[in-house]
Amino acid sequence: MSDVAPGAAPSFSWVRRGCCYRLGHDVPHMGGVVPMHIVSEMRFDPKDIVPHLFAETDPGFAERCRPGDVIVTGRNFGMGPKMQGYIAMQALGLGLVCESMPFLAYREAIGLGLPVLIDCPGISETCATGDEIEVDYLTGRFTNHTRGTTVQLPPVPEGLREIVEMGGTNNWLKRWWASHTAARAAPAS
Repeated sequence: MSDVAPGAAPSFSWVRRGCCYRLGHDVPHMGGVVPMHIVSEMRFDPKDIVPHLFAETDPGFAERCRPGDVIVTGRNFGMGPKMQGYIAMQALGLGLVCESMPFLAYREAIGLGLPVLIDCPGISETCATGDEIEVDYLTGRFTNHTRGTTVQLPPVPEGLREIVEMGGTNNWLKRWWASHTAARAAPAS
């Protein structure tokens, strides 16, 4: 969760370029994205979650990943409506591209300001872990620089872009509240 002042725009880019980390199908949130104890202990501070991101799926991930890297997954990524993994991914500046993702998991990821593309059948066949990829979440352009290929994917829906760009619903609501309370406080003409 970002600490952006109401009305301030966080540092954000719709384009992520970096290393691909490809995961398979049916990666659950608890036990796949983050260990179960992170969720059951109700940890929400990124510094407490980041070291455990993908610890059971890809040991050492948190030490290897860099801002701009992209997680590419198969079907049913992040089963279970939990948010801790998305908090860590957003804090690390990562992106996510999924063949499919349950609605509640998608809602959690978007609500935390994580750029994510869903409904991308076959995307995991277009890349491998270690490939250099670039994803434009605004246009849906997915480029694998290692293989020299580009595919067009569904972009982040227009109605969700402002939430992602602001770093999640908390920051969006802070900005909305600040603008509405300022309008009420303004003297009537």
